[in-house]
Amino acid sequence: MSALAPALQAFFTNRLIIQRDSSPRTIAAYRDTFTLLLRFAHDQTGKQPFELDIDDLDAPLIGAFLTHLERDRGNSARTRNARLGAIHSFYRFAALEHPEHAHTIARVMAIPTKRHERSTICYLDLIEITALLAAPDRGTWLGRRDRALLALMIQSGVRVSELVGLRVRDVHLGTGRHIRVLGKGRKKRATPLTGEV
Repeated sequence: MSALAPALQAFFTNRLIIQRDSSPRTIAAYRDTFTLLLRFAHDQTGKQPFELDIDDLDAPLIGAFLTHLERDRGNSARTRNARLGAIHSFYRFAALEHPEHAHTIARVMAIPTKRHERSTICYLDLIEITALLAAPDRGTWLGRRDRALLALMIQSGVRVSELVGLRVRDVHLGTGRHIRVLGKGRKKRATPLTGEV
């Protein structure tokens, strides 16, 4: 039996879930990466996933996989880099568990991320903000709720996922009004509230 299948299982169950306490979204993204990679490796080598070894997923194959993501699947450089990040994370784990594959692992870890331009964040102008806040029907409870949520998002800049994760204890309306949010990567931050929300 190859080292790859048990190493992947240990990576997901021990490293991501138990040791790192990774979010379900991170685990799903990593799962999707390895599903794509194993399919690609099967197409390239003719080996079934359970037949593949760590040395089969060497730097040339990983490089070809990354090219395939961009060229054949139309993925952006950001998506390619996210997939490479998942692969690097697994190989860091594999380096500790399977030092006999150190040469292959070192070569894969040397694959750099691809440079890409960061897109400029576009902001809403005052007319757009006014139109957005006027859209909910303030004559209904749901309309008032929706307007309050939109106003809070506009004023604080929180993500939708951060907004839906807010609890009553996260909203402070006394002196120094603010909300406490849990963002991406479990980063906590306090965002001040000013004016009408």
